[in-house]
Amino acid sequence: MTIARQLAEILLRGMCEQSYWSPLEDPPPQSPLDDPHCPTSSSRDYALSRRPRVYSGENLFCPQENTEEALLLLLISESMANRDAVLSRIPEHNADRVISLQSASVVYDLLTIALGRRGQYEMLSECLERAMKFAFEEFHLWYQLALSLMAAGKSARAVKVLKECIRLKPDDATIPLLAVKLCIGNLHWLEEGERFAKLVVDMEDKAPEFRAKGLLALGLVYSLKATDASLRGLQEEYQRKALGAFQRAQSLSPTDHLAAFYLALQLAVSRQIPEALGYVRQALQLQGDDVHSLHLLALLLSAQKHYHDALNIIEMALSEYPENFMLLFTKVKLETLCRGPEEALLTCKHMLQIWKSCYNLTNPSDSGRGSSLLDRAIADRRQLNTMTLPDFSDPETGSVHATSIAASRVEQALSEVASSLQSSAPKQGPLHPWMTLAQIWLHAAEVYIGMLKPAEALACTQEAASLFPLSHNVLFMKGQVAELRGNTEEAKRWYEEALSISPTHVKSMQRLGLILHQLQRYSLAEKVLRDAVQVSSTAHSVWNSLGEVLQAQGNHAAATECFLTALELEASSPVLPFTVIPRTL
Repeated sequence: MTIARQLAEILLRGMCEQSYWSPLEDPPPQSPLDDPHCPTSSSRDYALSRRPRVYSGENLFCPQENTEEALLLLLISESMANRDAVLSRIPEHNADRVISLQSASVVYDLLTIALGRRGQYEMLSECLERAMKFAFEEFHLWYQLALSLMAAGKSARAVKVLKECIRLKPDDATIPLLAVKLCIGNLHWLEEGERFAKLVVDMEDKAPEFRAKGLLALGLVYSLKATDASLRGLQEEYQRKALGAFQRAQSLSPTDHLAAFYLALQLAVSRQIPEALGYVRQALQLQGDDVHSLHLLALLLSAQKHYHDALNIIEMALSEYPENFMLLFTKVKLETLCRGPEEALLTCKHMLQIWKSCYNLTNPSDSGRGSSLLDRAIADRRQLNTMTLPDFSDPETGSVHATSIAASRVEQALSEVASSLQSSAPKQGPLHPWMTLAQIWLHAAEVYIGMLKPAEALACTQEAASLFPLSHNVLFMKGQVAELRGNTEEAKRWYEEALSISPTHVKSMQRLGLILHQLQRYSLAEKVLRDAVQVSSTAHSVWNSLGEVLQAQGNHAAATECFLTALELEASSPVLPFTVIPRTL
């Protein structure tokens, strides 16, 4: 085992790919790394004194480069280490157990190097799981396993392993910070995240340098809780807690651009626009090329109705990050306001080009009609390459919400069933590219709706629906098209279907409330719109719709209050919600 491990170490650390030759071939007469200016007589002789034994048969493997051979040697070493493991805890076996553990640890460290180079984190995590027989009270192996699970995308299991790491090393603040990062990400375990963040904050004497990061993490947890809260009072309470945590983090670490940025973002969400502008400019002074700070600055300027300035900021950011789709989505909104829908459609078409060049995936529903939908409105502009696409993700949510997670899982399952019934081809690879692709179609559909072109809007929506037919955003857009065509009952059915998938989709609630108002079902319309206000208390269009319903019922005092609230909120409303900016560590 020792010889195999040492040879693997030489292959990984002391040999590059250019100097490697296959075991089935004769060694080169001269190494590619030899100095060509040196005399031939001083060159090294690479001839072998003994020929390697060659086996024949089935299921045999011959490595073709140094990493493959190193990995083969390490897997052999690992099997031998597991076979010869000394696990007995009796005192007389202590020395043998320590040697066995050290040998195994070296093998697993080398496996981490070899597999990490190739991005094979799934295989690495499986290897490290086999090492758990050695891992009793051994922090290093537990921590390696946690990191490999994180890299492999197994976040839930990684958090459980990190809990054991915290028990073994309670004074290390980086471990609970890693756990918070996972909890406030796709897992959305906010209660767990709050506990981990408080662990870091409470390490005042043991790790004072990490206290600001702990407060930052705690503020993010409270901010996400405020977004998830269904009661307005609870939302305001969590927003106050988030602001307090961010302010303390920023005072403890005034040179950390993230502290200033998240404080600005939370102030923006709370609609304190002038204060938010001050802190986002401070964040940009500390880190001038931070994409999220630039995006937030553009949204804040749009909230002040400085649309041209906001568009200039977005274009400047896109010069640094040309493939950032969130910036491009914001550009579509701003271009619609500043330069007209034709320019916005050109940007949508440009996004299709970027998507195809980034992901190089085949659209199963490719019919050649995709880009022609956009060509109808920009036929007089420069010609762009044709391309197609499908699918969707919520264009409103950059940060992950509990309701959006549940809704996305439901729609994914239902859409897969619907797609299989329609005999459509499966999507290739991960879902994220297809989600981005569908967002592009939905933004194009929205632009067409603004241009009063229902046929083109419906065609774009159908492209988004080709793989995710039961997405609540797709269903909402179908309702918008039906409304544009004057089909009130059909629109009502689409909005109800969208809410059956995502009961807190505010746009669907607002449009359904207005349709119920048109149908003179005032009590039900008021109920739907009040529920929408509870979900999103800063949606000015919902407050305005609620005022219209109350006015129709003769409740003029309450209607006036709603109209005034709508006016106040509209004055600070950005082109996209501030929450499209992700809130992660």
